[in-house]
Amino acid sequence: MALLEKLGFIEQPHTSAGRVPSYLGYRLYIEKLMVQKPLTQEEKELIDSFLLQKNLTAEAVVGSAAEALAELTGYATINMSAMPQFSVITRVEVVPAGRRLYALLIITSVGEVKNKICRVEFDLNYEQLDFFAKFINKNLYGIKTQNLNPAFIQNLAVALGSYMMSLSPLLYAVYELSGEFLHRDVGIKGETNLLTYKDFDASEIIKFISSKNELANLLNSAFDGINIIFGKENDNFAITNSSLILSQYSMGNANVGSLGVIGPIRLDYAKIIPYIEYFSNGISNALSQMIEQDDEKGD
Repeated sequence: MALLEKLGFIEQPHTSAGRVPSYLGYRLYIEKLMVQKPLTQEEKELIDSFLLQKNLTAEAVVGSAAEALAELTGYATINMSAMPQFSVITRVEVVPAGRRLYALLIITSVGEVKNKICRVEFDLNYEQLDFFAKFINKNLYGIKTQNLNPAFIQNLAVALGSYMMSLSPLLYAVYELSGEFLHRDVGIKGETNLLTYKDFDASEIIKFISSKNELANLLNSAFDGINIIFGKENDNFAITNSSLILSQYSMGNANVGSLGVIGPIRLDYAKIIPYIEYFSNGISNALSQMIEQDDEKGD
């Protein structure tokens, strides 16, 4: 015991407490000593039922997985998706919404939809709207949302020719709308589960939930495989005595998001890690199937 304490693998939180594993001790256990507990067939089938629901968008698949993971583990889950950066535009619609008002709608290959109202300075007739609808779909179909940069839009504006003056506002509104796909949202599910653990301070949980921008940096730093971050190791993860277990998921050959579980440092790693691995692999498979189905439709 004295040697383990000297090496930093166990510690005494306060004078009246016994020795408990330190962060270093938990990491040694996880990386060198732990034997994972495989999921049962029943558990796998239950998880598959959440991931393989029909007619779900890519965003809904991830949201359903995060919610199910929180429910099954009794902890909180966190996820951040970069899928829109890898999606392509499949359809753009323009619908009159009032005098000089037009509703713009963009749909991507992963089923995401964005819309906004655009006001123009000129009354547009049917011929102009029909031209724009055909022009924009011809030039944007199959284009990645991240490739809609100012230079690309400027070239399209020039290509409008005699319609440039009247239709440029709609074109730039499409550009502004496409930028919304690149915004990364951090999602947290089951956060109330954290309040049931005496290990945590409620004020720290509130701070954690409200600091989503800082959490995005943690999720961005996740690499392939399982990533484990302990509370005091990172200023952006401010829940004392906590553990964050992260795993990435992919779409095709690209990593497009991270999914993780947040719980007390003494959680059952041997059980939770297989859960996260199965969920992240399941999300990857579901998203990749969406790409294959879109390719088949295109053919």
